[in-house]
Amino acid sequence: MLKEIKVLIRPEYVKKYLLCIAIVTIFMVNFVSPVFAQSSSYVLPYPSFMPGSTFYRPHLLWEVISKYFYFGSLGQFKYNLGESDKYIVEAKTLYEYGQYMYASNSLNKSNEFFKNSLDSLNNAQKENKDVSLQRELLKGAALKHIEVLEKSESFLPEVVVWSPEKVKPKTIYIKKDIDEAMSIRRKIL
Repeated sequence: MLKEIKVLIRPEYVKKYLLCIAIVTIFMVNFVSPVFAQSSSYVLPYPSFMPGSTFYRPHLLWEVISKYFYFGSLGQFKYNLGESDKYIVEAKTLYEYGQYMYASNSLNKSNEFFKNSLDSLNNAQKENKDVSLQRELLKGAALKHIEVLEKSESFLPEVVVWSPEKVKPKTIYIKKDIDEAMSIRRKIL
């Protein structure tokens, strides 16, 4: 057994292993790219774990933890805008599948993160930082979000009574929620 291990660790084999690892790494970096939904200049992320998935709760925990890796007002801007994008895509997808309660919750989270991104941008401006690029990015995000919301609104009912098992039914005012989300985003334009 020890002889076999020594045979595998010969210098000429180590060079071959490192060469293979380097080739695979170069291939992965250059030819494999993440999938994004894109229709204009601003790009929204592909939806990640959705409510009901086994990994959704750990993903929410990671979301809370990752917030602390973004330092300063511009870091918080980047974090909040990314989360707002993620939740707007999640809301759109859930609306498409008729999961109106979850979609409404995701849309509300997206709204909060969008407001927080604007607050972070304003804080950065108060700190005398140049935020012109970030402001243009936020405008592009607002336009993209509005586009997604308008498309979703076209096929959704105005009001839905959500009645899950063993829980009191809840009325969801979808059109009102979407109009509110669009008005939040129009303030930046």
